[in-house]
Amino acid sequence: MFSAFLTYDFLRYAFFTGMLIGVLAPLLGVFLVVRRMSLIADALSHITLSGIAFSLLLGSYFPFMSGANPLYLGMAFSVGGSLFIEKLRQVYVHYKEIAIPIIMSAGIGLGVIFISLANGFNNDLLNYLFGSVIAVNRSDFITITIITVVVFVVLIFFYKELFFLSFDEEQAIVSGINRRLVHLVFMVMVALVIAASMRVVGILLVSSLMTLPVASAMRFAKGFKQLFVFAVAFGEMAVIGGLIAAYQLQIAPGGAIVIIAVIILLLSLAFGRNRKKGLFLFGRGNTPSQA
Repeated sequence: MFSAFLTYDFLRYAFFTGMLIGVLAPLLGVFLVVRRMSLIADALSHITLSGIAFSLLLGSYFPFMSGANPLYLGMAFSVGGSLFIEKLRQVYVHYKEIAIPIIMSAGIGLGVIFISLANGFNNDLLNYLFGSVIAVNRSDFITITIITVVVFVVLIFFYKELFFLSFDEEQAIVSGINRRLVHLVFMVMVALVIAASMRVVGILLVSSLMTLPVASAMRFAKGFKQLFVFAVAFGEMAVIGGLIAAYQLQIAPGGAIVIIAVIILLLSLAFGRNRKKGLFLFGRGNTPSQA
């Protein structure tokens, strides 16, 4: 693959884009897992599918839309879905988790309708569903690079707030943290990363890259910051290994990445430390400085 990497631009774009995704997905996945919101990634991936299908549908009816990158409309749907989830969580105060299946159901329903109107699946849509090495282009790489910079800047400024909200939301609110604003910003970041990751990992599998490396990291990390390090390391191992396997075996990269992440998880279960209390390494009520 490395000789081909020096020859073909699309392989370089896929490799570098995959490496960025291997950092972003587990990074945000740590907060999702700790806050018990892992299924939000699935909900947003389904609503992203609706945006992709709608973009392809528009392209089939309007020639000027055929050249548009479906990634952008997918991002718009994903961000819109994240905002709607936050609104539903405010409406159903005592049953916040119901927002996730509502958005997931809406995403699946809209996606099926748009796909049927576009006369079923085509190669472009299958690439978005399961990922494709050859589908990644310069525009995708630039987009994910910009998102990477934005996510890192936001995490630097909101790290303490996100930590407090993850482990003791009531104390965070009493401390004066604007829970709604921080949560809204975080949800938008998750939506953008999910939409941008679909080229390599695939819409139906991107949530796995946000949770599996984190689950593996929990077996080794001794603190919250270590959890980030191990999660990103395992995420990069899965992405790089998956891309190489996909190129060599001519298979969808998304499936290869997820299977390698599963293998890493199984190995971590076999050889990692026995964390009976799970997260909990840190314990609720800790401060960010203690983590």
